[in-house]
Amino acid sequence: MSTEQEPTRPQEELPQAPPPEQPEVDDHAAALDELQDRWRRALADLDNLRKRHAKELERERSIERARTAAAWLPVIDNLDLALSHAGSDPSAVLEGVKAVRDQAVGVLGRLGYPRYEETGVPFDPTRHEVVGTVEDPDAEPNTVVQILRPGYGEGSQQLRPAAVMVTKRQE
Repeated sequence: MSTEQEPTRPQEELPQAPPPEQPEVDDHAAALDELQDRWRRALADLDNLRKRHAKELERERSIERARTAAAWLPVIDNLDLALSHAGSDPSAVLEGVKAVRDQAVGVLGRLGYPRYEETGVPFDPTRHEVVGTVEDPDAEPNTVVQILRPGYGEGSQQLRPAAVMVTKRQE
């Protein structure tokens, strides 16, 4: 036996666990950072959109208020004119006030709120508010026979219903 040691053969290497994959973890972290950045930008864009919308809405409201006020200016001018002639012939003043009222009704109509005050039509709870009933043998029951206060607007754009008297069923 020899005291010499035999050189050892390289043993077949056992499969080892692969080294931790740093590049893959770094890729995930980078992707996460990118998504968080995009999310923050989207939130900022949404906030800017809300602010811009609020400004535009206020601007449109202001424009509409000015347009509506301007539509009423001629009515006010004519009322002032009627008041300045108050000492004149009463019938002329009355005619002037009627003309101003017609002008005001026209303004409401142009703003989308037409006046309605029809009599002889069937009662419609969406357009009429009953404030009283009368007996009228010549009219059908639930027929509008008198307008106490005209209504303005139509459908969902109604400012107010007409206050009416209707016929009741004869007993």
